[in-house]
Amino acid sequence: MHAQSSELFSLQGRTALVTGANTGLGQAIAVALAQAGADIIAAGRTEPVETAAQVAAAGRTLHFVRADFAAGGAARATADVAAAAAALAPHGRIDILVNNAGTIRRADSLDVTEEDWDAVVNTNLKSLFFLSQAVARGMAERGAGKIINVASLLSFQGGIRVPAYTASKSAVAGLTRALANEWAQQGINVNALAPGYFETNNTAPLRDDPVRAPAILARIPAGRWGTPADLAGAAVFLASRASDYVHGIVLPVDGGWLAR
Repeated sequence: MHAQSSELFSLQGRTALVTGANTGLGQAIAVALAQAGADIIAAGRTEPVETAAQVAAAGRTLHFVRADFAAGGAARATADVAAAAAALAPHGRIDILVNNAGTIRRADSLDVTEEDWDAVVNTNLKSLFFLSQAVARGMAERGAGKIINVASLLSFQGGIRVPAYTASKSAVAGLTRALANEWAQQGINVNALAPGYFETNNTAPLRDDPVRAPAILARIPAGRWGTPADLAGAAVFLASRASDYVHGIVLPVDGGWLAR
């Protein structure tokens, strides 16, 4: 008997670990998952007070785990995050992992420092892998789990003045496929979202740029920058039973940018 569509997208009884849920895209994803029925564990440097209020308004709980994903020692640090999250989860397990935490440093490639490179790659790639590894161990034991990485349009394109970011997000796309190949047979779906140009803190310098802002907008077929809420439906899809036979995709949510 086939499940009804409302059941396919329901996250009732699930717990999602979302990194970087304090603002922007991570906040929108966490709230969307809560509205679909999931309880949320938020991991990051700053307690997500506003996100917690929105999750509570949806009738779900949010617990916070403090973590610095830019720091060294990613394997140990992320294992601690995974253990703390599982201990806080209502059912003692993490069903959904959203690797959203990310950072960007803008500079001409001739001027990028090793410190800037490491801060971006540690956050966007190294910690993402080791947190996925730590959480996937429990998922593999249960034979079920959903991992959603947040990639970027720069998983497909080169970008300008963000070489470490482009390198890390290109690697996230490849890593998504690699982990999907290994973990699909263990019941774990590994996929990625690739947001386009969204109104977030990271894109504020672009939106304030009198040259680049109109050039970007002119290329978006939808005729506007994305808002964080535009990512909600795609996130719920990849977190739910509706995507059980979807493995290793990088799903652009970009207002048509890549089609242009």
